[in-house]
Amino acid sequence: MTTATTRYGTVRGEVAGGVTRFLGIPYAASPTGPLRFAAPEPPAGWDGTRDGTRFGPTPPKPAYVAPFDELLPEPDIRGDEWLTLNVWTPDLAGRAPVMVWIHGGAFANGNSAVAMYDGYPFARDGVVLVSINYRLGIDGFAWLPDAPPNRGLLDQVAALEWVHDNIAAFGGDPGNVTIFGESAGAMSVMTLLGMPRAHGLFGRVIAQSGAAQAGADPADARLVTGELSTVLGFDATAASLAGLPLEKLIAAQATVRDAMAAGPDPARWGASVVRTSMAFVPVVDGDVLPRHPQAALAAGHGGDVPLLAGTNTEEFRLFAVPNGLAAAVTAEALPAVLGMLGIHPDAATLYQANRPGASPGDVMCALITDQFFRNPLFAAAEARLTAAGDAPTYLYEFAWRSQVKDLGAAHAVEIPFVFDNLRSPDAELAIGENPRTDLATEMHAAWIRFATSGDPGWRRFDTSYPVMTFGAAAGPGIVILDPRGDERRCWGAT
Repeated sequence: MTTATTRYGTVRGEVAGGVTRFLGIPYAASPTGPLRFAAPEPPAGWDGTRDGTRFGPTPPKPAYVAPFDELLPEPDIRGDEWLTLNVWTPDLAGRAPVMVWIHGGAFANGNSAVAMYDGYPFARDGVVLVSINYRLGIDGFAWLPDAPPNRGLLDQVAALEWVHDNIAAFGGDPGNVTIFGESAGAMSVMTLLGMPRAHGLFGRVIAQSGAAQAGADPADARLVTGELSTVLGFDATAASLAGLPLEKLIAAQATVRDAMAAGPDPARWGASVVRTSMAFVPVVDGDVLPRHPQAALAAGHGGDVPLLAGTNTEEFRLFAVPNGLAAAVTAEALPAVLGMLGIHPDAATLYQANRPGASPGDVMCALITDQFFRNPLFAAAEARLTAAGDAPTYLYEFAWRSQVKDLGAAHAVEIPFVFDNLRSPDAELAIGENPRTDLATEMHAAWIRFATSGDPGWRRFDTSYPVMTFGAAAGPGIVILDPRGDERRCWGAT
């Protein structure tokens, strides 16, 4: 056992394997009672020594539907003090680079207690690793007329402010902070990159399988709130929701989520919401989020911050293969499915020709992967290249194929490699028992190099589209110039 002293009080951690960890430290007050739908406020101080040996309560969320509940298990820790963070440090007396992990989960699921997010390997290798919780779904992102918007983003900013003010007490350098995240966490860090309230709180960004595509128009966000009101049977406001039992609120959130997934009609939900495939997302409100994240990049915001970003080769297989959706798509049905998504038939023809023998479902997964993940990545990199600012952008692609449930290089498969946590029980559910340990060593080291120096070790992005590709073949990753360039170009021509 050992202790560290924050601005709010002393916390007790535990030491194992040369790493000290502190769990469940509050960075903001409990978002309950009158603070339920308010902007985050500083935590109350405490006397004595607070126990930091257990994860704090997890933010309320609906359960994943099968089979994602099996592939992406999440701890559910009851309690009211959701806005907490965790710290793993190699040396309390040091001044190490800091990495802050923002989890994914479609802005509606996930938390920092997920086992594969254990920060031990990062601290073992000389980095202070911080992981955070933030409000999700209705609590964090629903547009409510009597509440500040983007409460989940404000929570993330509050956590980064805590890091700035307190991380030195844990052996971290507040002047060398990298934020990184996956999926909705990646969209979060890309949003923070152009968000004025987050300016100066970090110096580098890593975005895994998410770019600057999440930003709803307020009118569209109000449509989602209207749908929520219909489900509840009364107008959804902060005042009306505050007294609703938590179970009913989470059930209503799941009902809205499922209804949008079943019928993603832009006229009903709003085009800017449907494009994200998520009901509750950050809203371009003009204040907390002054402009869309992609527009912020194009205007040069965050142009002084180095960026490492990438996607997995087969992202959409996570959402379409384990549940049987891909297998159910026939050649006759494929054009209609793609038409609902606005994908031109010419693109499908090219993708099919490039994948001889691929099933219609495989072609669908490749197209949707690029539409929702790869295209936004390139759009963000291109915007940074042409906007003011000289900080480099580095791109990667994760191509290693998991054999579990025929996932392939699906969404989230890269996470245990980045964390070098291949033996985590939840990681094995998606990657199996014999993943490539050399690949984990390589990716984990590249992330640390970037957090330490701003350079992961390969060529920066330019008009030749260099992409470091991990796991496509045996041995170390290789830089490929404009991988599948004909497919990238076809989206602009169709």
